[in-house]
Amino acid sequence: MTKIAVIGAGLIGRAWCIVFARAGFEVNVWDQFPLQTTQAMAFIADRLPELRAAGLLPHEPETVLARIHPMASMWEAVRDADYIQENGPERSDIKRPLFEELERAARPDAIIASSSSGIPASAFTEHLKTRNRCLIAHPVNPPYLIPLVEICPAPWTDPAVTARTREIMIEAGQVPATVKKEIEGFALNRLQGALLAEAFRLVADDVISPADLDALVKDGLGLRWSFMGPLETIDLNAPGGLADYCNRYGPLYATMQEQMKPLEWDAALVNRLHADRRAELPANMQPVRQEWRDRRLMALLAHKAAQPE
Repeated sequence: MTKIAVIGAGLIGRAWCIVFARAGFEVNVWDQFPLQTTQAMAFIADRLPELRAAGLLPHEPETVLARIHPMASMWEAVRDADYIQENGPERSDIKRPLFEELERAARPDAIIASSSSGIPASAFTEHLKTRNRCLIAHPVNPPYLIPLVEICPAPWTDPAVTARTREIMIEAGQVPATVKKEIEGFALNRLQGALLAEAFRLVADDVISPADLDALVKDGLGLRWSFMGPLETIDLNAPGGLADYCNRYGPLYATMQEQMKPLEWDAALVNRLHADRRAELPANMQPVRQEWRDRRLMALLAHKAAQPE
């Protein structure tokens, strides 16, 4: 069985520990702040029974927890790992020296992947002697409830490394999507960014209220998108399929795209939206709502798992 090392035990790192341990992998975890690792283990211990109750954990929580091993040093964590998942801060000036350390500490054949949300691997691996084994494996938060993982190689990543990373993600129960070439924001955040850009514009132009805008997605588009992508959606929304849809609505979308000019997210707009959100959800209730979100995701994931394709 592939041995995993998780570097960084913050929100994403601890979630990766659940993903890999749930699938049967042995997982070493290390964080430069020991308290972070302690908190991560407590978080994992609390979450596993909930996942078991939701039918999302194939083994008893104690069995899964025993597969996760806190390590005193980074070198200890990675020395026998086949695959390393880095979860440091989203800053290339921090990832660059961290990857230098990982290169020195890891076995020469170990894959080193970053959870970076938007910084391409080329920004912090170009100088490495073994840069061919480095790439991005970007999860969606929280990855133990949302299985999509973007795999984005650098120009010099060995294709075999990309292929093996896909295999590991599938073995871990995730759904890999390979971005064939580096692009800022990869693919997922570019899709999300396009939706956010128009959402901000519609509110800024007083076309719709923030609450009603959220309703458009959670009670409209999002219901379909929870089991279909946008291309399949339009393919099923016209009698003659995707080409028919484009013939019918292409001119409308072309006109809308001409109207979708770039809009700066200035302080006034951001503060307005933030104030609206705090009116809907007081700051002290945010952790409670995050737990509610995770439980809803558990229920949705369990429902999807029980349905035939």
